[in-house]
Amino acid sequence: MAPSPTISTACTSSIPTVRRRKRSARCFAGSSGAAGSARPGPTGCRAPHADTPPARVDGDKVRLSFVGHASWLIQAGGLNILVDPVWSMRVSPVSFAGPKRHNDPGIAFERLPKIDVVLVSHGHYDHLDIATLSRLAKNFAPRVVTPLGNDLAMRDADPAIKAEAFDWHDRVELGGGIAVHLVPTRHWSARGMFDRNKALWASFVLETQAGKVYVVCDSGYGDGGHFRRVAEKHGPLRLAILPIGAYEPRWFMRDQHMNPEDAVKALSDCGAQEALGHHHGTFQLTDEAIDAPAKALVEALDAAKIPQQRFVAMRPGQVVEI
Repeated sequence: MAPSPTISTACTSSIPTVRRRKRSARCFAGSSGAAGSARPGPTGCRAPHADTPPARVDGDKVRLSFVGHASWLIQAGGLNILVDPVWSMRVSPVSFAGPKRHNDPGIAFERLPKIDVVLVSHGHYDHLDIATLSRLAKNFAPRVVTPLGNDLAMRDADPAIKAEAFDWHDRVELGGGIAVHLVPTRHWSARGMFDRNKALWASFVLETQAGKVYVVCDSGYGDGGHFRRVAEKHGPLRLAILPIGAYEPRWFMRDQHMNPEDAVKALSDCGAQEALGHHHGTFQLTDEAIDAPAKALVEALDAAKIPQQRFVAMRPGQVVEI
């Protein structure tokens, strides 16, 4: 078994390394305003952690910095990869309404290293943020890898976004010995009233020098079969990133979002050595309290007799190294 990563916060002592720094970042605002324009964070927006990532990470290490919600910077093999990047103040078709950010991004946009690749899991506004993608295109011109159909929404909004669309089960070489597989997940997609499920959604399995990292940006649990199939085809998994929030009321959200109890079952199904919890604490999308998922995850782990350090709910600005 590979040695466990380490998180250097009070929350755990044996999963990936997480560093603390005082916040000095600002929130970005307006997904339909000037792309990536910055405004000072509103009252209560500041978060206790902030990361200033290195320019590159080489060798056999992987560095994962949690930006917030489902956004990550993953550095491996000399590549800088963003997952579902959202720096906007709201996740909504309009800038004046919709779920509003409760904390700063864990990395200030100005502190990002040169971005080589962006992975976008599906078309919902809390995952596909045109303002952020446009800012990234202007500053870095990265490849954008996404499931079929989402490339059209990106290019229609901004032709400068270098979107490449792929199907489930496709493997995409990213360079530096890194590749990504698009794998099925239990979700759906829409950006308007008339495009429901006209674009695909996916999770990602990253092949890295430190092992495979399974990134689930949005998924219901169902019978858990899609998690077991990933284990069968892509295992063993070094690390899983699993959503734990936006799950109430259950009668409505069950088929599209896992709760922490579901996420613990998904960890067992996929067989990952450890897991990190995301998709919580940044945007109030559903009925549960914004801090409820992290608390419920601890309860679910205890009920399943799984050590709490094996599955940690991340906070923006925390950094994991494996």
